[in-house]
Amino acid sequence: MNQIGRRKRTRIKFCGLTRAEDIERAVMLGADALGFVMWPKSARAITCEQLAMLSAAVPAFVTRVGLFVDQSPELITACLPYLDLIQFHGNESAAFCAQFDRPWVKALRMRDDIDLHQAADQYHGAQALLLDAYRPGVPGGTGEVFDWSRIPTNLAKPVILAGGLTAANIASAVGQVAPYAVDVSGGIEEAPGCKDAEEMAMFVNQVSLADAR
Repeated sequence: MNQIGRRKRTRIKFCGLTRAEDIERAVMLGADALGFVMWPKSARAITCEQLAMLSAAVPAFVTRVGLFVDQSPELITACLPYLDLIQFHGNESAAFCAQFDRPWVKALRMRDDIDLHQAADQYHGAQALLLDAYRPGVPGGTGEVFDWSRIPTNLAKPVILAGGLTAANIASAVGQVAPYAVDVSGGIEEAPGCKDAEEMAMFVNQVSLADAR
């Protein structure tokens, strides 16, 4: 089939999974990727041992993503058997990100002075760039929305949109940005690390409606 008439599908990543029942619900709803936060200062952090148990509940063709923030190569390596993709949220260099024999994405916080074209060139080995709101001292998970108009339409890397996404604003986000994927955590929660089944379903539904438009 050629591309004429084929609609784009926005990929969905649910992040900050800590419970097996939330993984089951996310898979049932058709989530493309599930994120596990390995940074201990996060309210959604899990240990490598917990990752091993939770990742076993993820079926084939759903991507298991590990989120790290300036952490040791030893820890990252210990987590690799349970991950398909690595998401770097700190000040990691491109060379650091590329050393682990896994596809990876680089998260960028949308500081006022950021040059996304330069970042795409700097992290040319990344599978995508994840764009998140900027708050000093917080590497992600702020629950805040940034100005989506700051994202260039001709960026050399696929965009994963994050930052304050909810069922209430995701259709607007998809319509305005047309990202490759969207990443949500707090916007589908009843408490940090505990997902809300209804919010998860509404989020997926709104993405599908936006894609259909």
